[in-house]
Amino acid sequence: MEYKILYNRKANNGRGHEEALKIKDVLKDEDIQLIDITEIEDYEAYFSSVQDNVRCVLCGGDGTLNYYINHVSESTLEKPIDYFACGTGNDFLRDIGVNPGEIVKDVNRFFKDLPTVTINGKTSKFINGIGYGIDGYCCEVGDKQKEKSDKKVNYTGIAIKGILFHFKPVTATVTIDGKKFIAEKTWLVPTMKGRFYGGGMMACPEQDRLAADKTVSVMTYKTGFALKALIVFPNIFKGEHVKNKKVVSIYKGNNVKVAFDRACALQIDGETVLNVSEYEVTT
Repeated sequence: MEYKILYNRKANNGRGHEEALKIKDVLKDEDIQLIDITEIEDYEAYFSSVQDNVRCVLCGGDGTLNYYINHVSESTLEKPIDYFACGTGNDFLRDIGVNPGEIVKDVNRFFKDLPTVTINGKTSKFINGIGYGIDGYCCEVGDKQKEKSDKKVNYTGIAIKGILFHFKPVTATVTIDGKKFIAEKTWLVPTMKGRFYGGGMMACPEQDRLAADKTVSVMTYKTGFALKALIVFPNIFKGEHVKNKKVVSIYKGNNVKVAFDRACALQIDGETVLNVSEYEVTT
């Protein structure tokens, strides 16, 4: 069978093509053709032209998936397209329980009825989550480091320094399905479609991306003590942070509005958006 490998050359800090070549280890002697997905002008026409004996495989990380879901039409999501993860975080792959190196068959089944986030009048879909607060700050600082060096970004180190010295907690106004509350001394308020984001942080352990009611989960992480924020934070990688009820609260809903009392960086599936005062998620 012939395979069309769709990748994003800008992915993985410009190593998208190099990373996509890893699929050769899986497909072995199959006939493959690499295509930069950002160069396709008409996605509906392109996928309609693919013959039955050709299989399309989307190749990349969470950012590439986000690009894909925000550029293809609903009709394209009815087609059998596979997925091979070769990103840095791979939170989507982690959430659906597939091991690295395996091809996910018919990945489009996960991309129907996705939630949208609206920021500064622009609306887009997301697959994993919206990070707002110290997590967005980490992405902002990480992006600056990537511009200066090819070295791997130490996000854990950025988070520690941010909590202790650079990032100050905010007052957040959170509205979930019409119910509003104020969360003071807040470090982050992510809204999640899946359980994971940020390269393995299990922000909302009970979130189900395939839930029939399409609800998303919202986490508030708040404390007036930087040291307390730092001590509890590592537990998020195992989802055990939720045991600390004084710091962490989880909510569910279909419409979420989050506003901070000052503008902060935000990330959507790992892609940074600067100077955001508020966001709204709708399922």
